[in-house]
Amino acid sequence: MKPLFSSFRIRFSFVALLAGISASAHAAEPLRIGVPVGLSGANSVVAPGVVQASQLAADEINAAGGILGRQIVLEIADDASGAVGAQKAYDTLVFQKKVDAIIAMETSAARNAALPIVSRGKVPYIYTSFYEGRSCNRWMHVNGWVPEQQVAPVVDHFMQERKAKTFFLVGSDYAFGRGMLKFTRAYIEKQGGRVVGEEYLPIDGSDWTPVVSKIRSANPDALISSTAGGGPNVSLAKQIKAAGLSMPYGNLAIDEGTAKTMGDTAVGMYMSASYLTSIDTPQNRKFLDGLKAKFGNDAKTANEFSGPQYEAFYLYKAAVEKAGGLDPQKVVQALSEVSFDGPRGSVKMDRQRHAALTMRLGQVQQDGSIKILQTFDQVDPGAQCPDLK
Repeated sequence: MKPLFSSFRIRFSFVALLAGISASAHAAEPLRIGVPVGLSGANSVVAPGVVQASQLAADEINAAGGILGRQIVLEIADDASGAVGAQKAYDTLVFQKKVDAIIAMETSAARNAALPIVSRGKVPYIYTSFYEGRSCNRWMHVNGWVPEQQVAPVVDHFMQERKAKTFFLVGSDYAFGRGMLKFTRAYIEKQGGRVVGEEYLPIDGSDWTPVVSKIRSANPDALISSTAGGGPNVSLAKQIKAAGLSMPYGNLAIDEGTAKTMGDTAVGMYMSASYLTSIDTPQNRKFLDGLKAKFGNDAKTANEFSGPQYEAFYLYKAAVEKAGGLDPQKVVQALSEVSFDGPRGSVKMDRQRHAALTMRLGQVQQDGSIKILQTFDQVDPGAQCPDLK
């Protein structure tokens, strides 16, 4: 009996050892976060900065021990800035790579195409781009601004300080462009102003000549545009400048990095943003110093896209820790309850899965910097998803 007992004990110890190794291996499995972004298409101008912000956040979190002891592995995918590319990217990330979460700055066309895939895969999703508002899904939270937060500073400044009464609106012909300008028109008219023209080009359009001619003929007191971020912003601004149009110009889709690459073309342009590099706080200095240290001369200018992307990793980390694990439903619930004090200030996505944000009205200066003209603390996003449970 003794040899039998010894044999049993050896086998038991061996099984226990294997179980321990298995548990250890499981505990050390990486946590995969999908980052679909427009590496090609309209967003290709701004996508590199979003990727860098993701890499910086992942490195910082990993260096501090990861998330519940698990290291972050990024899965970067090109959504081609549109619906078809997003469907391919999300299918790969959700069903092949089996990511634990998605943190993404994308066009509205890409986001709308991706949401059914996110729902089927039951993957927590933080959308980090500013957008036209009222996109609601039980798996998605948003930490970028919506029209209720961004439009008023520009329109109010033009009407009160520049005495503008008539406006011309220009946009890219998709959900973001039309959604933003629908809200802008309503706000202008509510404030007693008048819209004398509204024109659109396809999201990949670059020849604004007919639109510029209509702006010249209408001769508005102010111009406001809402195009796809990146390429369309640049082409429209250049053609407006070349035409010699000099009325106050508010761009609802420009980011600081793109403005700086435009040189003289962007000088004088007005923008309303939740993030600007000139925010003078320890958290923003840490973010900027981190980008410089990691990427050196290749670091992209931090902007309205990369700032929220960076913060979203820390919001996800806090949610997983609050949930005590990666259960998707628990993580999604926790995302509405956690906050992070980052480059833009304190951000908490507790307003129907959107966030109150401090907004800054800025104007592009001769040296490419953005001068903050006015700050609006913790602007509420308004009713975005009242029926979302």
